[in-house]
Amino acid sequence: MLRITLHETTDQLRVELEGRLAGAWVCELEHCWYTAKASHPNRKFAVDLTSVTFIDQTGRYLLQLMHRDGVSLVASGLMLQDILDHITGSTA
Repeated sequence: MLRITLHETTDQLRVELEGRLAGAWVCELEHCWYTAKASHPNRKFAVDLTSVTFIDQTGRYLLQLMHRDGVSLVASGLMLQDILDHITGSTA
C-alpha cells in the first residue's frame, strides 16, 4: 500500500509518499504527477521518499523519469539514498 499526500506552497508542489512504491501504486503516482504538472505548470515539483519502505523496478524507472524532468527527489536512510544515487547518477 502507498499513501500519497500532496503539499502545496506558492512555488512548489511536494508529494509525500508513505509505504511501498510498487505495482499499481506506481501508476497512481504517475497519474498524480501528470495531473499536478498540468494543473500547475510553473511550480517546482518534489517527491519526499523519506517514509517509503520499498521501491520495485517500475517505481525506480518512474522516479528516474521524474528526475530527468526536473523533479527533486528527497530521501533519508541508506537504502533510499543508494536507490536515489543510482537514479540521479550521484556517487556522493
